[in-house]
Amino acid sequence: MKSSLTNSIILITGAASGIGRSLAIQAAQLGGQVIATDVNEAGLTETDQLAGGGLIRHRLDVADAEAITAFAGRVIPTLAGRPLILVNNAGVALNSGPFSETSAEEFDWLLSINLFGVIRMTRAFLPYMLEQSRSGGGGSHLVNLSSVFGFAGIQGQSAYCTAKFGVRGFTETLRMELMGTGVGVSCVHPGGIDTNIARAARRGASGYVTDAMHAQTTTSFKQMARTSPDEAARQIWAGVQQGNTRIVIGPDGRLIDWLTRLLPKSYTRLFKRQLEKSFTL
Repeated sequence: MKSSLTNSIILITGAASGIGRSLAIQAAQLGGQVIATDVNEAGLTETDQLAGGGLIRHRLDVADAEAITAFAGRVIPTLAGRPLILVNNAGVALNSGPFSETSAEEFDWLLSINLFGVIRMTRAFLPYMLEQSRSGGGGSHLVNLSSVFGFAGIQGQSAYCTAKFGVRGFTETLRMELMGTGVGVSCVHPGGIDTNIARAARRGASGYVTDAMHAQTTTSFKQMARTSPDEAARQIWAGVQQGNTRIVIGPDGRLIDWLTRLLPKSYTRLFKRQLEKSFTL
């Protein structure tokens, strides 16, 4: 299902930085009315300034179910039957080491944002998108950000991979359920994107990850992140406008996608050897 950004409402979570910021700026340039949300209000203000003004900004914590319900209650009446493109982009990272060193609280914290935030936002806005489509409007589209970590299970990333595999499964299920409704669905799998997500990752409380290990992980990620947020956003919007249901970003993203499909069992050993050359996890 192809979707046009012109004259659509584009609601983006995690718009204060990284891919979310670039998505918001480019959506505004393409003629959409952008509703930008994040917990970082200063970052949202900067995104608005970079976009030339005109974004509708809301502080929103996608880990807070009640806040999402209240937010949807305020926003939906203002949409006035226009197509809604919902981009569930908000996400965090956790650098805690292996699963055995990751506390239940840390695991739940990441899932509440990266997975259940996607589910909560979709639950809040999908009824409007379906009604808008049934009324003959069309053009509404759900865009969920998974990751290449939704293709491959990676050591030291048990919570993150669980969330991103979950986003992939949730989105692909909705893709089937929403066939014929007029609501488009896209699952996005970025590879290494040059953002601050690794540097800003929450450190595990167990102390397993030392300062040196965290610095090494950040440096290695920076070296491997070959795609800019602007280029990632450009590819995402091109994919949405073309109606692509699966959008894989970056040469590393496409390589990991290919390898995990070609070598569904042995990719684990292959990736482990490569990771141990670059990271201390």
